[in-house]
Amino acid sequence: MTIDLDRCALGVELGSTRIKAVLVDGENAPVAVGGHDWENSFTDRLWTYPLGSAWEGLQAAVGELAADLRDRHDVALDRIGALGVSAMMHGYLAFDADGELLVPFRTWRNTNTGRASEELSTLFGQNVPHRWSVAHLYQALLDHEEHVGRVAYVTTLAGYVHWRLTGEKVIGVGDASGMFPIDPATHGYDERMLAQFDELAGPLGLGAPLVELLPRVLSAGDHAGSLTSDGAALLDPSGALGAGVPLCPPEGDAGTGMVATNSVAARTGNVSAGTSIFAMVVLDRGLSRPHRELDLVTTPAGDPVAMVHCNNGASELAAWVSLFREFAGAAGSPVPSATAYEALFGAALEGEADGGGLVAYNYLAGEPITETEEGRPLFVRTPGSSLRLGTFMRTQLYSAFATLRVGMDVLQHDEDVAIDAMFAHGGVFKTAGVAQRFLAAAVRVPVAVGDVAGEGGAWGIAVLAAYLRDKQDGQSLAAYLDDVVFADASLSTVEPDPGDVAGFDAFMERWTGALDVQRAAVEHLR
Repeated sequence: MTIDLDRCALGVELGSTRIKAVLVDGENAPVAVGGHDWENSFTDRLWTYPLGSAWEGLQAAVGELAADLRDRHDVALDRIGALGVSAMMHGYLAFDADGELLVPFRTWRNTNTGRASEELSTLFGQNVPHRWSVAHLYQALLDHEEHVGRVAYVTTLAGYVHWRLTGEKVIGVGDASGMFPIDPATHGYDERMLAQFDELAGPLGLGAPLVELLPRVLSAGDHAGSLTSDGAALLDPSGALGAGVPLCPPEGDAGTGMVATNSVAARTGNVSAGTSIFAMVVLDRGLSRPHRELDLVTTPAGDPVAMVHCNNGASELAAWVSLFREFAGAAGSPVPSATAYEALFGAALEGEADGGGLVAYNYLAGEPITETEEGRPLFVRTPGSSLRLGTFMRTQLYSAFATLRVGMDVLQHDEDVAIDAMFAHGGVFKTAGVAQRFLAAAVRVPVAVGDVAGEGGAWGIAVLAAYLRDKQDGQSLAAYLDDVVFADASLSTVEPDPGDVAGFDAFMERWTGALDVQRAAVEHLR
């Protein structure tokens, strides 16, 4: 296989637990990959990552990709045709006029912005979630934090990395929609709400109109700058990679997940499961009213999306798998991680459909949808329940989708939004036919999984970079994905099983009824 680097696109994504790099060829097929694990820390009661770790991880991931390219294809990574940056959505990165970080990165996972979220939601007449950048900024103003008078620029993690690589203070509209509400007519920040915010925030010490502090909004296919010499050195300290590479707008992992699952057209949706779990449904009409459980965001092309975002995803599930692996090792039969997941997920298929009296909460962090301020992972069972492996694992998998179901009920029942199909991606779906089947029961629509289910986001931003390079005049992102990227895609689709649906409904009744137990754990377990 001959690799033409000028036809290749590189996508890098800084996810919650792993930084990934994927190089795709002119047909959008991966030809080399790299990765690096990292983890957030709970410091001063806030979830954060050191930005130095972001660059160390990016360099490690790109270095591993370059080695993979050399080993598999005998090609040196000295140039690429296009580049894209993605990262975990939203959060708060604030810089002064000299480009110095003012406070540690505050991630999407933080729930200390409750007052700001409530006041801004009321002011705008639109739900402003805890994790949005404007909620973090306004909460800092309400808390009279010293740094707010010196804020000159606020961006997301993807926007920050892109800025350092190109010198451009821009952001993709999908990620921008998690910073501040977007006007669906202009695909830019809502000017009425900007004026409302300035009137509210000015007396509290904000030094400039908000629009001057935010990155400029771009849509998929727009040119977002080029890799500078300094930026190339940041990605590849060896000096092999040259400057001048064009970049697409930086996006959050929600937007790249939509691309990776070909769910940017109306009445399609996707579920991304990782440290967090969220569903994105592209709307064909507006919602009747604001809902606390639903965020209004956009696709990377600027089309309206209803989002159900849950702060807690598969991390607690992974902790239990790790515990079982530790036991296997102690018993003298160590097993690889993939084998453990396959065995434990397979056992879940044999578990009782309703969870058999077991209840689990996967809350490592606070969960605004269920009004839980902090996380306390919890497992509870009734005295008469049967504690068997299959039912236990099914309960853990159900718990990963339970909060998502709360928001989906609002979307499907209260708003009567039609969904033709949901596409799923994330590591939890690597074990074929298990998490996919339970998700179909939870959301009650067919769920499809494709070949990119495990590494979707990094591949998704690589595809957005390829779209920048290859799009034809007037070719929409949806058309490009349908006609070029997914024309020959192989998808595995699972229909909701009636028995699983009834079982999940019964589990949800027990789970919802015991939420006060979860809240009590937060109150009493310190």
